[in-house]
Amino acid sequence: MTVLRPVKAGNAFEETVERLLQAIKLGVVAYGDKLPPERELAVRLGISRVTLREAIRALQDAGYLDVRRGRYGGAFVTYVPPRPDAGDLRQAVADMGMAELSDALTFRLAVECGAAQVLAAADLAPGQREVLLRRLAELDAAPLEDYRRLDTAFHLSIAELTGSTLLAATCADARSRVSDLLNAIPMLQVNIEHAAAQHRAIVDAILAGDPDAARRAMAEHLEGTAALLRAFLA
Repeated sequence: MTVLRPVKAGNAFEETVERLLQAIKLGVVAYGDKLPPERELAVRLGISRVTLREAIRALQDAGYLDVRRGRYGGAFVTYVPPRPDAGDLRQAVADMGMAELSDALTFRLAVECGAAQVLAAADLAPGQREVLLRRLAELDAAPLEDYRRLDTAFHLSIAELTGSTLLAATCADARSRVSDLLNAIPMLQVNIEHAAAQHRAIVDAILAGDPDAARRAMAEHLEGTAALLRAFLA
């Protein structure tokens, strides 16, 4: 839940919408799930409940949330990522621009490799090791329709387990910049199997306490994703 962090006072409404939308698009709060209670969410974001309600209303109007009243009510996520499509990928890149795409991929490479290196150098508690292995197992067992969400959860967990709020938030921002592109990549079984081996190599290096190997494994994985993006754009 690192994405649901305090917003700046000057643009509270706009940043609240951005934080909530990031949580929804990254699958931190999945389709059908409910956002944290209003009181808790307002405290997390450091805003008034009035501002929070305005942001939720805006996302409801845009079709991302369904607000239900009553004892079992709340703000439920209705957003479903579009089905992977190479045409959508090309359009997303056209909207972004090749220079911005290159910048976003470089940014992601830097922060996620750094997170893997930092975590591998840490003295991990048994609970941290368990979380990492559980995220990997969930991703390995993911059905195609839930793969991207659990892939995001796996990658964000590496940054979150470092204990650095700034690093976790930065990794979430880096992932957000390319999330629409990743969602648009057609799902090919051979690529999923290749990614699974790379994910395992990242986890093995982290658990072995080998920062250099963890950084190399993450770099290989992210560079492979970038190559796949370029292949579908060719």
